[in-house]
Amino acid sequence: MVGNGDLPGLPTGAGFEGDLADLIACPSCDLVYSIPDVASHERAVCARCHTILISPRRKAGKQLIALSVTVLILIVAACAFPFLSIGAAGLHHDASILQTALAFSGSLSLLSLAVLFFIVVIPVIRLSLLIYVLAPIIRDRPPAPLARQAFALSEALVPWSMAEIFAIGCAVALVKLSDMADVVYGPAAWIFAVLVVLVVATDRLMCRYSIWKSLEN
Repeated sequence: MVGNGDLPGLPTGAGFEGDLADLIACPSCDLVYSIPDVASHERAVCARCHTILISPRRKAGKQLIALSVTVLILIVAACAFPFLSIGAAGLHHDASILQTALAFSGSLSLLSLAVLFFIVVIPVIRLSLLIYVLAPIIRDRPPAPLARQAFALSEALVPWSMAEIFAIGCAVALVKLSDMADVVYGPAAWIFAVLVVLVVATDRLMCRYSIWKSLEN
């Protein structure tokens, strides 16, 4: 079905004899298609699960770099500013994400450091790799050394980047905590909310097929 700029792929049968370079597999359901011609701002979607396979956009590389740099800056700010302030019985305490991760000892320190790794370190590594890969491409230069490996690593880290899961978990926990203490969201909480939206926007803007094709040159 074609509509609103969506283009269907062409499923290949068992007897398909085309070149493998002309094929694309859906990352969700593994259905194989021959690669259609997709113009800018059109999309090729999987006919089985409706996953977007190809979605090229003009100047998407520059926009991705801008979003990635913005998210990196917000991550640093979210670690530096207080995340929340808790008050009970006349006592108040401010805590940032970094302070919380370094405040525990023993087995809890390993857990807090693991949380910090998943919500801060991995997103920083992933976005830094994406900037490294895209920077030469947007300037029409040859790919950077080991760019394919860097982009593959960036994609492998996607399931381990859990900023949005952390935000949802904090929201649920703080709603319950508000019955026992006065909870005030600090600047980092609002920064983190914006950060999560930008991370999701980055993923939606990215056309992985176009990046891989650019890295073949």
